[in-house]
Amino acid sequence: MSGPDLAFWQQRFDTGQLNWDRGMPSPQLAVWLADGSLAPGRVVVPGCGSGHEVAALAAAGFAVTALDHAPGAVALTQARLAATGLRAEVVQTDVLAWTPPQPCDAVYEQTCLCALHPDHWVAYAARLHAWLRPGGRLALLAMQARRPGADDGRIEGPPYHVDVNALRALFPGRLWDWPAPPYARVPHPANGWFELALPLRRR
Repeated sequence: MSGPDLAFWQQRFDTGQLNWDRGMPSPQLAVWLADGSLAPGRVVVPGCGSGHEVAALAAAGFAVTALDHAPGAVALTQARLAATGLRAEVVQTDVLAWTPPQPCDAVYEQTCLCALHPDHWVAYAARLHAWLRPGGRLALLAMQARRPGADDGRIEGPPYHVDVNALRALFPGRLWDWPAPPYARVPHPANGWFELALPLRRR
């Protein structure tokens, strides 16, 4: 498998090297909840990490299924839920192999796409489409983490830079409804990077 493996991610949780973690839910989640881009229903959170957004979505009335490959992430998310008295299904799994028992209403995608090596993006985008019911929402935060090596054709990460042109190929207009740009920029604590907030709708 190209890119980081399970041992890589588990080591990050074992040592607390979670530099991508804001320590709280992304501020964009509150925006999407307020403007109706995300309405309570069945939501999947792939790459749930420390579970901040899992807890926030559960508190907002969603039926949440949280996914992560690393046992450390699963344990942190379960502990966060237990501490707040909230409930969600938390599953240790490979997102490229997992299938929901029924199509979901929404996917909150913040950290999984940029954590996967680009070799796996096409397969992952197909999974996201398959998970959602027609009309379902993909709340996508696309990490903008372009590095100097990109000028030499190098693929560096994680997090991997998620260019909007690549996104248009991964989530084409024949399968997804796109909002018109410009897209909101969400500052990220790591290295001055930011995310583009893209609320997509499955056709």
